[in-house]
Amino acid sequence: MSALYLYPAWLRLWHWLNALLFLTLLVTGLSMHYSLHWLVPFEVAVPVHNTAGMLLTGFWLAFVAGNLWGGNGKHYRIDLRTLPHDLMVQTRYYLHGIFVGAPHPFHVSAENKLNALQTLSYIGVMFGLMPILILSGWSFLFSTALPDTLFGVGTVWIVAMVHLTTSWMLALFLIVHIYIITTGETPTTNLKAMISGWHEGHEDASKP
Repeated sequence: MSALYLYPAWLRLWHWLNALLFLTLLVTGLSMHYSLHWLVPFEVAVPVHNTAGMLLTGFWLAFVAGNLWGGNGKHYRIDLRTLPHDLMVQTRYYLHGIFVGAPHPFHVSAENKLNALQTLSYIGVMFGLMPILILSGWSFLFSTALPDTLFGVGTVWIVAMVHLTTSWMLALFLIVHIYIITTGETPTTNLKAMISGWHEGHEDASKP
Protein backbone atom coordinates (compact mmCIF):
# COMPACT_ATOMS: atom_id res chain seq x y z
CA MET A 1 0.00 0.00 0.00
CA SER A 2 1.49 3.36 -1.00
CA ALA A 3 1.33 6.53 1.04
CA LEU A 4 1.59 10.25 0.40
CA TYR A 5 2.79 12.92 2.79
CA LEU A 6 -0.05 15.41 2.32
CA TYR A 7 -0.38 17.20 5.65
CA PRO A 8 2.69 19.13 6.85
CA ALA A 9 3.18 19.74 10.56
CA TRP A 10 1.96 23.35 10.46
CA LEU A 11 -1.30 22.32 8.80
CA ARG A 12 -1.94 19.50 11.26
CA LEU A 13 -1.21 21.75 14.24
CA TRP A 14 -3.49 24.43 12.81
CA HIS A 15 -6.24 21.88 12.14
CA TRP A 16 -6.41 20.50 15.69
CA LEU A 17 -6.01 23.82 17.46
CA ASN A 18 -8.62 25.38 15.18
CA ALA A 19 -10.98 22.49 15.94
CA LEU A 20 -10.45 22.99 19.68
CA LEU A 21 -11.14 26.71 19.40
CA PHE A 22 -14.29 26.18 17.35
CA LEU A 23 -15.66 23.62 19.83
CA THR A 24 -14.89 26.05 22.66
CA LEU A 25 -16.76 28.80 20.82
CA LEU A 26 -19.68 26.46 20.15
CA VAL A 27 -20.06 25.37 23.76
CA THR A 28 -19.64 28.85 25.24
CA GLY A 29 -21.83 30.40 22.54
CA LEU A 30 -24.64 27.94 23.30
CA SER A 31 -24.24 28.66 27.01
CA MET A 32 -24.61 32.41 26.46
CA HIS A 33 -27.31 32.42 23.81
CA TYR A 34 -29.62 29.84 25.39
CA SER A 35 -28.71 30.60 29.02
CA LEU A 36 -27.38 27.06 29.51
CA HIS A 37 -25.64 27.93 32.75
CA TRP A 38 -25.35 24.23 33.59
CA LEU A 39 -23.08 23.86 30.54
CA VAL A 40 -20.76 26.82 31.18
CA PRO A 41 -21.59 29.59 33.70
CA PHE A 42 -22.34 32.85 31.90
CA GLU A 43 -19.64 34.77 33.74
CA VAL A 44 -17.11 32.19 32.53
CA ALA A 45 -18.54 31.70 29.04
CA VAL A 46 -18.24 35.36 28.02
CA PRO A 47 -14.49 35.89 28.54
CA VAL A 48 -13.65 32.40 27.27
CA HIS A 49 -15.77 32.95 24.16
CA ASN A 50 -14.19 36.33 23.45
CA THR A 51 -10.66 35.01 23.94
CA ALA A 52 -11.29 31.97 21.75
CA GLY A 53 -12.75 34.24 19.07
CA MET A 54 -9.64 36.42 19.07
CA LEU A 55 -7.42 33.36 18.81
CA LEU A 56 -9.58 31.96 16.01
CA THR A 57 -9.07 35.20 14.10
CA GLY A 58 -5.32 34.75 14.33
CA PHE A 59 -5.55 31.11 13.29
CA TRP A 60 -7.67 32.01 10.29
CA LEU A 61 -5.11 34.59 9.20
CA ALA A 62 -2.41 31.94 9.64
CA PHE A 63 -4.43 29.57 7.45
CA VAL A 64 -4.73 32.17 4.70
CA ALA A 65 -1.00 32.91 4.91
CA GLY A 66 -0.18 29.20 4.86
CA ASN A 67 -2.22 28.71 1.72
CA LEU A 68 -0.67 31.71 0.00
CA TRP A 69 2.95 30.95 0.85
CA GLY A 70 3.01 27.44 2.31
CA GLY A 71 2.03 25.49 -0.79
CA ASN A 72 -1.31 24.20 0.52
CA GLY A 73 -3.28 26.66 -1.63
CA LYS A 74 -2.80 24.52 -4.73
CA HIS A 75 -5.36 22.08 -3.36
CA TYR A 76 -8.10 24.73 -3.57
CA ARG A 77 -7.79 25.37 -7.28
CA ILE A 78 -10.93 24.73 -9.32
CA ASP A 79 -11.07 23.57 -12.93
CA LEU A 80 -14.26 25.22 -14.18
CA ARG A 81 -14.25 23.06 -17.31
CA THR A 82 -14.60 19.79 -15.42
CA LEU A 83 -16.34 21.11 -12.28
CA PRO A 84 -19.98 20.31 -13.24
CA HIS A 85 -19.12 16.72 -14.17
CA ASP A 86 -16.87 16.20 -11.15
CA LEU A 87 -19.54 17.53 -8.78
CA MET A 88 -22.21 15.27 -10.27
CA VAL A 89 -19.99 12.18 -10.05
CA GLN A 90 -18.86 12.90 -6.50
CA THR A 91 -22.36 13.72 -5.25
CA ARG A 92 -23.73 10.53 -6.79
CA TYR A 93 -21.00 8.56 -5.04
CA TYR A 94 -21.75 10.06 -1.61
CA LEU A 95 -25.51 9.60 -2.02
CA HIS A 96 -25.48 6.11 -3.51
CA GLY A 97 -22.18 4.59 -4.58
CA ILE A 98 -20.57 4.57 -1.15
CA PHE A 99 -23.45 2.46 0.22
CA VAL A 100 -23.19 -0.22 -2.48
CA GLY A 101 -19.44 -0.62 -2.51
CA ALA A 102 -18.76 1.35 -5.70
CA PRO A 103 -15.14 2.43 -6.29
CA HIS A 104 -14.31 5.97 -5.26
CA PRO A 105 -14.40 8.22 -8.34
CA PHE A 106 -11.63 10.47 -7.01
CA HIS A 107 -8.02 9.48 -6.40
CA VAL A 108 -5.85 11.49 -4.04
CA SER A 109 -2.54 12.70 -5.42
CA ALA A 110 0.29 14.95 -4.28
CA GLU A 111 -1.16 17.73 -6.44
CA ASN A 112 -4.81 17.24 -5.58
CA LYS A 113 -5.95 15.89 -2.22
CA LEU A 114 -9.54 17.17 -2.37
CA ASN A 115 -12.35 16.11 -4.67
CA ALA A 116 -14.52 18.76 -6.32
CA LEU A 117 -17.24 18.67 -3.67
CA GLN A 118 -14.72 18.96 -0.87
CA THR A 119 -12.90 21.79 -2.60
CA LEU A 120 -16.05 23.88 -3.02
CA SER A 121 -17.14 23.11 0.56
CA TYR A 122 -13.82 24.13 2.06
CA ILE A 123 -13.59 27.28 -0.04
CA GLY A 124 -17.11 28.23 1.05
CA VAL A 125 -16.31 27.57 4.70
CA MET A 126 -12.80 28.98 5.02
CA PHE A 127 -13.12 31.92 2.65
CA GLY A 128 -16.84 32.59 2.98
CA LEU A 129 -18.39 31.61 6.31
CA MET A 130 -15.31 32.03 8.50
CA PRO A 131 -14.72 35.70 7.56
CA ILE A 132 -18.40 36.41 8.20
CA LEU A 133 -18.24 34.68 11.59
CA ILE A 134 -15.09 36.58 12.55
CA LEU A 135 -16.33 39.99 11.38
CA SER A 136 -19.70 39.57 13.09
CA GLY A 137 -17.94 38.42 16.26
CA TRP A 138 -15.69 41.47 16.35
CA SER A 139 -18.73 43.65 15.60
CA PHE A 140 -20.39 42.16 18.68
CA LEU A 141 -17.29 42.87 20.75
CA PHE A 142 -17.29 46.52 19.70
CA SER A 143 -21.05 46.93 19.33
CA THR A 144 -21.00 50.29 21.10
CA ALA A 145 -19.19 51.73 18.08
CA LEU A 146 -21.93 50.58 15.69
CA PRO A 147 -24.84 52.80 14.61
CA ASP A 148 -28.09 52.16 16.46
CA THR A 149 -29.96 51.11 13.33
CA LEU A 150 -29.20 49.92 9.83
CA PHE A 151 -31.96 50.27 7.22
CA GLY A 152 -34.39 50.86 10.05
CA VAL A 153 -33.43 47.69 11.93
CA GLY A 154 -31.39 47.48 15.11
CA THR A 155 -27.77 46.97 14.09
CA VAL A 156 -26.92 44.73 17.05
CA TRP A 157 -29.88 42.48 16.18
CA ILE A 158 -28.63 42.17 12.57
CA VAL A 159 -25.13 41.32 13.79
CA ALA A 160 -26.56 38.78 16.23
CA MET A 161 -28.61 37.02 13.55
CA VAL A 162 -25.68 36.92 11.11
CA HIS A 163 -23.37 35.55 13.80
CA LEU A 164 -25.88 32.96 14.99
CA THR A 165 -26.82 31.78 11.49
CA THR A 166 -23.19 31.49 10.44
CA SER A 167 -22.38 29.58 13.63
CA TRP A 168 -25.09 27.00 12.95
CA MET A 169 -23.96 26.60 9.35
CA LEU A 170 -20.41 25.94 10.52
CA ALA A 171 -21.67 23.51 13.15
CA LEU A 172 -23.52 21.62 10.40
CA PHE A 173 -20.34 21.57 8.32
CA LEU A 174 -18.48 20.12 11.32
CA ILE A 175 -20.98 17.26 11.58
CA VAL A 176 -20.68 16.49 7.86
CA HIS A 177 -16.89 16.80 8.07
CA ILE A 178 -16.73 14.22 10.88
CA TYR A 179 -18.89 11.85 8.83
CA ILE A 180 -16.74 12.28 5.70
CA ILE A 181 -13.64 11.49 7.75
CA THR A 182 -15.00 7.95 8.24
CA THR A 183 -15.44 7.30 4.49
CA GLY A 184 -11.81 6.44 3.75
CA GLU A 185 -10.47 2.94 3.15
CA THR A 186 -11.18 2.29 6.83
CA PRO A 187 -13.13 4.48 9.28
CA THR A 188 -9.85 5.69 10.81
CA THR A 189 -7.65 6.05 7.70
CA ASN A 190 -8.34 9.75 7.23
CA LEU A 191 -8.10 10.52 10.95
CA LYS A 192 -4.66 8.89 11.12
CA ALA A 193 -3.55 10.95 8.12
CA MET A 194 -4.33 14.20 9.92
CA ILE A 195 -2.33 12.96 12.91
CA SER A 196 0.73 11.58 11.12
CA GLY A 197 0.61 13.61 7.89
CA TRP A 198 0.73 10.45 5.75
CA HIS A 199 -2.27 9.42 3.68
CA GLU A 200 -2.39 5.69 2.97
CA GLY A 201 -4.35 3.83 0.34
CA HIS A 202 -4.81 6.98 -1.74
CA GLU A 203 -5.62 5.05 -4.88
CA ASP A 204 -8.96 3.99 -3.40
CA ALA A 205 -10.10 6.73 -1.07
CA SER A 206 -9.95 10.44 -0.62
CA LYS A 207 -9.14 12.50 2.42
CA PRO A 208 -11.59 15.28 3.40
